[in-house]
Amino acid sequence: MHVYKQTNGCIFNPEMRRDVFQAIADPTRRAIIGLIALQAMTPNAIAEHFDTSRQAVSKHLQILVECQLVKQEQQGREIYYQLEVAKMKEIDKWLEQFRKIWEDRFNQLDTIFSNIKQNKP
Repeated sequence: MHVYKQTNGCIFNPEMRRDVFQAIADPTRRAIIGLIALQAMTPNAIAEHFDTSRQAVSKHLQILVECQLVKQEQQGREIYYQLEVAKMKEIDKWLEQFRKIWEDRFNQLDTIFSNIKQNKP
């Protein structure tokens, strides 16, 4: 497996068919990530939390597995899905560069608002 770090800081794996950010762009997949972040769950248990079919949930899980955000673990006859924390940390690391920019801009905005308040009659 070849993994490349792109100039924009994103991790690119040519063997991966889907982009991580496309995967987490979907609100249902984000909700699934939130559910299994707390505990490993079976597809049926996950599907109970959504007003959709088990097959639709399985498709979402398949996408999350392909992006390595979720891993499967066989326990007897059941398959449990759990969050792949290392991949989430990778995403967080990439977002960190933008977090600093946002914080600086919010601080600048706070300064502007403070100046406006002080200059009011």
